[in-house]
Amino acid sequence: MTVLLREDLRLSPVGLGTTMSVFSPAAEPVSPHEALALLRHAVDIGVTFLDTADVYGNGANEELVGRLLADRRAEVTVATKFGITGDLQGARCARGDRSYVARCAEASLRRLGTDTIDLYYLHRVDPNVPIEETVGAMAELVTAGKVRHLGLCEVTAAELRRAHAVHPIAAVQSEWSVWSRDVEATVVPAAAELGAGFVPYSPLGRGMLAGTVSEDSLSADDLRRALMPRYSEDNLAVNVSATGTIASVAEETGLTQAQVSLAWLKAKGREFGLPVVPIPGTRRRRYLADNLASAGAVLGEDHIRRLDAVAGAVAGARSRDPHWISAGRG
Repeated sequence: MTVLLREDLRLSPVGLGTTMSVFSPAAEPVSPHEALALLRHAVDIGVTFLDTADVYGNGANEELVGRLLADRRAEVTVATKFGITGDLQGARCARGDRSYVARCAEASLRRLGTDTIDLYYLHRVDPNVPIEETVGAMAELVTAGKVRHLGLCEVTAAELRRAHAVHPIAAVQSEWSVWSRDVEATVVPAAAELGAGFVPYSPLGRGMLAGTVSEDSLSADDLRRALMPRYSEDNLAVNVSATGTIASVAEETGLTQAQVSLAWLKAKGREFGLPVVPIPGTRRRRYLADNLASAGAVLGEDHIRRLDAVAGAVAGARSRDPHWISAGRG
């Protein structure tokens, strides 16, 4: 089973966000050997769409993916991103000037050990550079054969339309899930209108929607507490309770909570009329298989209606910086 995201961009129905590696500050560490073994297993079972970024581990995550591509390039669709400078855990900014685009692409190609990036994203829109300039530079990479398709992350509907006028946008990546639905107001409809697919990141709410987070499961220094208000001491208990509906639907359907959450996203894609390929991250092989199996899961109308109500009961914003996500600018 595959999903045609746009034209000749055909993907596995579920991808893998590769921030699970030791090189990423966004995940608990695993060894490089374990991380590479997980990537190999993902491809073995059919999870062949891999997502990374130059900022993950300051390039080390791309190097990890490159070790996989060294002997399995033909089996993998690889996406990477550029446009964030600084530290994901602290000070950070967006950059998208023309010369920077070209330098980033060359560096990513080198780290990945490939001649062509299948899907190249602008990770965040630079507020000081017209998006037409950034996408124009990205389009030159397509003309040069260094990139196959272009994508944008956390764009507003207006930014997406302006970018698409310069070069077709194959994919929009944003947080979209049972508890993060702000993109449905304008961004998802714009993507559908323009023929772009949608690639939801954090489709399992960084563990919350998969049932792996409880009120006492996060340490005081867990990055989620610092970066995401929904995991703060004030909001966590409320949100554990709010997402309990997912557990109920899972019990009724015989699915895991992760499968319920991913199946809900697929249903939303059908509702809005665009292809959706979520990219949950994981460090465990059995979760890879469970996530992939969600592609065949079908939820009833009552299940979807109940899951639709979850977001309204969630406490806290999805980002500590409202301007860092599309909802804060659109």
